[in-house]
Amino acid sequence: MVVGERNYERFRALKYTWDPKGIFNPGKIVDAAPMQENLRYEEGMETPVPDTVLDFSADGGILRMAEKCNGSGDCRKEAASGGTMCPSYQATRLERDTTRGRANTLREFLTQNKAENPFDHAEIKEVLDLCLSCKGCTAECPSNVDMASMKAEFLHQYQKTHGVPLRSKAFAYIDRLNALSSPLAPLSNALLANSFTGGLVKKVLGVAPERSLPQVASQSLMAWYRKHARTRQPLQSPIKTVYLFVDEFTNFNEPEIGKAALELLYALNYDVRVLPHQESGRSALSKGLLEKARGHAEANVALFGPLIDANTPLIGLEPSALLSFRDEYPRLVRGEALRTQAKKLKQYSLLFEEFIGREVAAGAIRPESFTDQQAQVLIHGHCHQKALSSVKWIERCVGLPANYQVQVIPSGCCGMAGSFGYEQEHYALSMQIGELVLFPAVRAAAPETLLVAPGTSCRHQVFDGTQRRAQHPATLLRAALRE
Repeated sequence: MVVGERNYERFRALKYTWDPKGIFNPGKIVDAAPMQENLRYEEGMETPVPDTVLDFSADGGILRMAEKCNGSGDCRKEAASGGTMCPSYQATRLERDTTRGRANTLREFLTQNKAENPFDHAEIKEVLDLCLSCKGCTAECPSNVDMASMKAEFLHQYQKTHGVPLRSKAFAYIDRLNALSSPLAPLSNALLANSFTGGLVKKVLGVAPERSLPQVASQSLMAWYRKHARTRQPLQSPIKTVYLFVDEFTNFNEPEIGKAALELLYALNYDVRVLPHQESGRSALSKGLLEKARGHAEANVALFGPLIDANTPLIGLEPSALLSFRDEYPRLVRGEALRTQAKKLKQYSLLFEEFIGREVAAGAIRPESFTDQQAQVLIHGHCHQKALSSVKWIERCVGLPANYQVQVIPSGCCGMAGSFGYEQEHYALSMQIGELVLFPAVRAAAPETLLVAPGTSCRHQVFDGTQRRAQHPATLLRAALRE
């Protein structure tokens, strides 16, 4: 004993003088049970290994992933401490909304479980409901507990029993809905913007009435590229050939970002190729439609796997979409051949900012190609980018013009998190998270300050929360390019 028997007896006497009934911390301060009692597992008990769509075998299964939480409580951070994990806890300050609280809930129900579907528990659903799938825990948790992946798997398993809600289907199939709306863009946009018809759509889907809905372009980026590629003169001795992944959000909602990226890369003497490909599957992943996401992953890996290498990378504009290649795809695809391709593809799938930054470091892109005008630039990084890459790449990218003064907002999650902030029951919390750091920083910025946010949901959240528009780094650099 550290303090010795006599001192320990004094501690006991002091404890029971002031707490004779042992109400406070019973069995913890003194008179704790022997260490071999009250164990989580009984002797000979085996750890359940439920079948999952996502591959958790590197951790010994999804339950072992939950058990990686060592209880350190790093997820109990205030917004002022910096970092992303855990945005809902930063707003609510409730233990249940920490990574630790969610991991312990999963551990308890998956361990002590005899049900046919071990995931069929309303308690798990309730605790995971406010997880924004920001992936902050994959980088900031000392045990790297991956709550975003466990939530996606839980939703998939839970919905096998309870079905997929209409709203989840609408978000998961947003690419298909946008493809149907695009040819009728003026009409469909007007209907969504109209207070009556748009309000009716929001009510049916359970979307917060305060939200502005994304507009659909009349010409998708893919359609623009097909027309543009036929007329563009081939580059003479390009620096490098790259493939551009046209994510579903850039393709239909913000094609001007893709056009800016293509025009910028062409002007900098890069040969950019765009192939017909499937959507990333990000929306399906977030709603637990893992079989749908797997189909997209396998098609994209089969297409790009043989083409992409260190000298011919795949570039993406939307962090949540492109980083699927690095995070979920290797754990989604089936078969040894596809898994090998996915692991190779993971190494050479780059965010736009990463590619630009690497080319700058190699001396292929120089500040002299950009304006020498002065500007203040304020950056908000995407959660997935912070967890799986680095905001430093955005700084290097938008700081290319010599006289651009760049500052990163010390914000965590913006609060939108894909579809989370659109959902009526999550709207208030979403805006509360935005108010922690991001919104005040944007409001304090001078009107002429250039706001940059690589993520589409982040840009929408900034607009809904502050009425100011942020732009993608590709748009900023295209505008700053010397003609």
